[in-house]
Amino acid sequence: MAGVGAAAYVRTALHASSWYSDRASELESQLAGWLKNAREKSPQPDEAAQGRCAAVIAPHAGYSYSGPTAAWAYKYIDPSRIKRVFILGPSHHVYLENCALSSATAYATPIGNMQLDADTAQELRNAAPSGTFGTMSRSVDEEEHSIEMHLPYVVHVMRGHDFKIVPILVGNLDDRAEQQMGALLAPYLADPENFFVISSDFCHWGKRFRYTPHDASAGPIHKSIENLDKRGMALIESLDVSGFAAYLRETRNTICGRHPIGVLLNAIQASPLELSLKFTHYAQSSPCTRMSDSSVSYASAVVTAPAVSS
Repeated sequence: MAGVGAAAYVRTALHASSWYSDRASELESQLAGWLKNAREKSPQPDEAAQGRCAAVIAPHAGYSYSGPTAAWAYKYIDPSRIKRVFILGPSHHVYLENCALSSATAYATPIGNMQLDADTAQELRNAAPSGTFGTMSRSVDEEEHSIEMHLPYVVHVMRGHDFKIVPILVGNLDDRAEQQMGALLAPYLADPENFFVISSDFCHWGKRFRYTPHDASAGPIHKSIENLDKRGMALIESLDVSGFAAYLRETRNTICGRHPIGVLLNAIQASPLELSLKFTHYAQSSPCTRMSDSSVSYASAVVTAPAVSS
C-alpha cells in the first residue's frame, strides 16, 4: 500500500487478454450479446426493474465464466442521469483492515478509458475518520481483478454519457467498520446521479479453496452449494445486516465480496430512501458431483430506488 501522496498514473488493464478479450470489437460483441440474451430471457419491465436502479451486485470472474451472469445486473442500468459510478470490490492479494482508494487519473480498458473522480475521493477522505482510507499502490491497483472485471461493462453501458468512477477496495472490515462505511456512502447511494457496483462472487467450493461442506440431504454437491448460497442471498434480499453477518459466521461461506455486500446493506439501512434489493440470476462455474470437483458461484442483484421524476 502507498500513502495519500502516491504518484498519479493511468491504470493498465492487466487482466485483458487472459480473463477477458483485449480485442475491442470482440469484447464489445460479447458484452452486447450477453446483455441482449439477458434482456430477451426476462424482458423489461419486470419486478426488478420497477423504479430506478441505484446499485447492482455482480460477479468478477473471467468473462467466460461470469460474463453472462453479470449481464443480469447491468441490463437494468439507465445511464441517462448517472454522473458517477462507485465500484466496491474485495481485496484478493493484499490484506486490508480498512478501505483503499486509487491515485490513478484514469482506468484503461480495451474499449475506452474512464476518468477517476479525484474530488469525490478527497471528499470521502475528508468526511471519514482518520485511517478509514488508505491508497492503493500501482501494483496493488493493477493486480486486483475484483474492480477491473466490471470496467468493460461500465464503459459499455455508459457509452455516450459523461461520467467518472470512484473505485474503492474494501478490506476485511468488522461489523462496526461496515456500518460506518455504509453510513458514509448512504448519501451518495441516495443521489440519482450516482450508481454503485458491488463486486462479489459467491461460494468457492472445493479442496483448492479449502471449503468442502456438503449437506447430503440436499442431494448432489452442486445442489447443496446452491442451497447454501441462496440462504445467504435471501438474507441479503431481506436487507438483514445482522442476519447476513451471523450466516457468514455460521457457514464460513466463501463469498469473496462479503464485505462490500455488508457495506451496501449498511448503506441501504442508513439511506433516507426506501430501497429494495432483488437477485435476478444465479449460476455456477460447473456442477460439482464429486469431492474432487470444484466450482465458483455467481449471482447478480439489483438495488431499486424510487423513480426520479423528470
